[in-house]
Amino acid sequence: MTDPSALTAIARRLKAAQDDVRQLEPITSQPGGFGIDAAYEVAHLIHAARMADGAVPVGRKIGFTNAAVQSQYGVREPIWGFVYDTTVAAVTNQVHKCSLGRFAEPRIEPEIVVHFRSAPPAGGDLPAILGCIDWVAHGFEIVQTHFPGWKFQAADTIADSALHGTLLVGAPQPAERLGADPVAALERFSLALSCNGAVRDTGTGRNVLGSPLAALAHLIAVLARQPQYRTLQAGEIVTTGTITSALPVRAGETWSTELAGIALPGLSVEFVA
Repeated sequence: MTDPSALTAIARRLKAAQDDVRQLEPITSQPGGFGIDAAYEVAHLIHAARMADGAVPVGRKIGFTNAAVQSQYGVREPIWGFVYDTTVAAVTNQVHKCSLGRFAEPRIEPEIVVHFRSAPPAGGDLPAILGCIDWVAHGFEIVQTHFPGWKFQAADTIADSALHGTLLVGAPQPAERLGADPVAALERFSLALSCNGAVRDTGTGRNVLGSPLAALAHLIAVLARQPQYRTLQAGEIVTTGTITSALPVRAGETWSTELAGIALPGLSVEFVA
């Protein structure tokens, strides 16, 4: 599908569903075909509409960097989307409260978030990418889908703003304080994700394409092939993808994390209606 008027109509319909917390049948289930390139065009149209509404892009999210999650949803490679000043919040309280009313079928993903002090180089190795990062944080991304039952194809998820709901960012730490070898720490650290005190899943930095830094390298390479988008810039934040499975969340639950092998504190979030 390449007809500009058809892509514009899809973008308008999908943005309205996002704004109204409604769900639609997957775009890929409709006649005419809908592939990855068309999906990024729709995402670009929705992004432009968000900025026209007053949202300010502050960075990107990478999705489907976890091989187990790719397998679960039949997705073969990571995707990406924008995050905005309206969808990012700093977690400063001991237990952060998050309202679920604005999300469609929300799920929680514990992630590593980075902030760039300078633009990362194209084709740079992991230490070079790390050298462009001034702080690292642990965060929760709340993802959502506007397609019922989390049934979709990769192109649907790209068009649906890469499933981004909100990003809750914990206390930032200077990159050099992550451990004696920050590159190794980001690969080897472990994390336990709990709901109401019971561990629900565990993971390591290797689950994120081998390392959150490798996920960043992948995003940099993808953006180099998408001239309609600018490359990563100084001042942007990027959340690198889930360390565990993406698990459904409900009002009344408190989710928390514990990390080992890296100098980042865990987080706790209480979900309310």
